Amino acid sequence: MAKEKGSKIKIKHGKKKKSVPITWVHTLVVGSGAAGLNAAVQLNNQGVEDIVILTEGLKMGTSINTGSDKQTYYKLSLCGEDQDAPGIMAENYFAGGSMHGDLALVEASMSARGFLNLINLGVPFPLDAYGQAMGYKTDHDPRQRATSVGPYTSREMCRALIGDAERRGIKIKEKRNVVSLLTSGTGRWKRACGAIAVDDKGRLEAYGAENVIFGVGGPGGLYKTSVYPSVHTGAIGLAMMSGARSQSLPESQYGMASIKFRWNVSGTFMQVVPRFISTDGDGNDEQEFLRPYFDTLGDMNSRIFLKGYQWPFDPRKVVGGSSIVDILVYVETVIKGRRVFLDYRTDPADFNIDDLDEEAHTYLKNSKALMATPIKRLQTMNPGAIQLYLDHNIDIRTEPLEIAVCAQHNNGGLAANHWWESLNIKHLFPIGEVNGSHGVYRPGGSALNAGQVGSLRAADFIAHRYADWTIDKKQVKQAAREAIEDVVGYLDNSALSATSWKEAREEFQARMTEAGAHIRSLDDLKAAVAAARAQWRRISEEGCAYKGVRSMIEALRNRQLCFAHMVYLEALRFQVASGVGSRGSALVLTARGGTKAHAKLGTEWRFAKENEKFRTQVLETDVRGDKVVSKWIDRRPVPETDLWFETAWAAFREGKIYR
Repeated sequence: MAKEKGSKIKIKHGKKKKSVPITWVHTLVVGSGAAGLNAAVQLNNQGVEDIVILTEGLKMGTSINTGSDKQTYYKLSLCGEDQDAPGIMAENYFAGGSMHGDLALVEASMSARGFLNLINLGVPFPLDAYGQAMGYKTDHDPRQRATSVGPYTSREMCRALIGDAERRGIKIKEKRNVVSLLTSGTGRWKRACGAIAVDDKGRLEAYGAENVIFGVGGPGGLYKTSVYPSVHTGAIGLAMMSGARSQSLPESQYGMASIKFRWNVSGTFMQVVPRFISTDGDGNDEQEFLRPYFDTLGDMNSRIFLKGYQWPFDPRKVVGGSSIVDILVYVETVIKGRRVFLDYRTDPADFNIDDLDEEAHTYLKNSKALMATPIKRLQTMNPGAIQLYLDHNIDIRTEPLEIAVCAQHNNGGLAANHWWESLNIKHLFPIGEVNGSHGVYRPGGSALNAGQVGSLRAADFIAHRYADWTIDKKQVKQAAREAIEDVVGYLDNSALSATSWKEAREEFQARMTEAGAHIRSLDDLKAAVAAARAQWRRISEEGCAYKGVRSMIEALRNRQLCFAHMVYLEALRFQVASGVGSRGSALVLTARGGTKAHAKLGTEWRFAKENEKFRTQVLETDVRGDKVVSKWIDRRPVPETDLWFETAWAAFREGKIYR
């Protein structure tokens, strides 16, 4: 089909007729994070020039607004005499559990290509005098594959990719919010064919596309306590509402983070042993609430130190480990309704640095940081950490830092094959965090690698298999017409709603933090699912009240967010009911048997151990209308490949690898 320059979608709304412009584009990229930008430039590099990126803004989203103490990029070893290979790296991915082997092999084998492309674009990953990309070990990493450019690795990636996209003249439409994905066909013939967006003036736009690359990030807007930047909410619900299959939705990562300025308090933020305090809602009644739970102050402070290494919450590190700190923070904030702060100004009461265990004491000694007060230790070990908060109008030298246990990353997401194409909607390519390629445990930094690899794979496949136009223009227009009528009807209902969009969002965010985050129980999830379904019915039927264009966009956003939170809770309930137990970054409470989290916590803090047989399976979740269906499938093994050069070369020349 020849590309059409443009036309209008006409609908009748009440007594009025409405006309919405439609733009035809070969490949539509939704999202401008590091994954979406790379998909666009890689497509352009392979000769696909008809590309449009839709984004809320190039300076919005997670990739360009987040980081960590030393934000990590994970890739194949490229230095020294460390013998590494894609097959070895794939097995390390696979060992994390519930990850498909073909995805593990692709993320391993393509990591060098994605990493070196970033270096070629100017991202300053450290190299030695001989060009070697040195590395360090990260969590769940048996080798030294990790690297970093500092706390803003993903930001530097975005800046380099934005520059490349601009040099190539790729069309980027900012201030756009996608409110609906378009599909045509049914069953095995179902495919993506475009999207409906709203601009910052409140005007609807339609896009007809041969391919849709979906890089909308993780579900940051689903949680009350979240370390995702406030400008990022995620949009996985759009794909779920169009029927896209998901996998591993319950596998998320949680950890302590500051909440006024959202940032992980990992690494040196914990290794300097700050004072943990809690207050009432007004900032009064200060207490060092951790103290009653530890036999000695040395033990308490050593566990705090370990949070620097072991930042993500991990049920394996609860009994006798550092993750008990996360539970105690949860008890204070969620159960008791108090506020928790890290105080760097003074040492914990009766603090003696010599009481720390050998690991912590040696680390601080080697760092020349055996001085009094956490802020002095932080100034010595990582002065940039202090400046980071100063840049956001928070002076931790003079004020305590409010924290909570927050959602940080979703290892699950939409289900796709080894070319990053949706398993059940053709021509839809979920990339970046919205793609659920990870399993239970993943090496630190593998998310940045997965985003670059997945976007490369999508671009490769589109350029070699989906370069021609095949969409039916009439079907696309009909799909667009139905989607526009649905959006307009929702907004009409919202005009009469008694519930504001803010109230509705606060409701489902609180529900996710209380029942669907790192502390889970079957009873709570059953109740949460029922409440989520009830809220979804209200929102779908009544909408959310709004005033003005910005509020209108948020009301529209609530629809897909509320739907997504319902699907997530359904998947969590199914997983817990299956008997998986506590794994990854989630503790599953149980009324019978189990392990007590701590002797000084009540019997309600008994948790189920992991049933490791589920490591060999992957949880798939389908949405059929309002019905959510989850099931366990056997994970795909790491492929045995034909590496004989002549036959592999022939398969490549003939394009058989793309079939």
